[in-house]
Amino acid sequence: MTASSPALLDPEAIRRLRELDPSGGNKLLERVVHAFSNSLERLLPDLARARAGEALDLTVIRHVSHTLKSSSASLGALALSARCADIEAMARDGHTQGLTEQLDAMLQDIQQVRTALAALL
Repeated sequence: MTASSPALLDPEAIRRLRELDPSGGNKLLERVVHAFSNSLERLLPDLARARAGEALDLTVIRHVSHTLKSSSASLGALALSARCADIEAMARDGHTQGLTEQLDAMLQDIQQVRTALAALL
């Protein structure tokens, strides 16, 4: 799977973002990607702390996954958004079995999406 694979970034979502700034003069796509990156820089340390204790902090995990669900969907990272939705539901419902593995997979997804976004710009 290549970094620009449609499985990572939905071409339709990227096209819609580009349509909002056809000339590219407002650098909309770049600004949205930058905002996503900033959000990751703020949220990932929170997630690490939520996982560091003896028990998972489900409130923080739910907040982080909820925030990333929307921002990744807006960039067309639909698989990441779906995983975040699953994690959010697990945290909301208090289901911790398999949650650590889902969080690990989410972090891998984030790295792949970051690579795809860098290639896009």
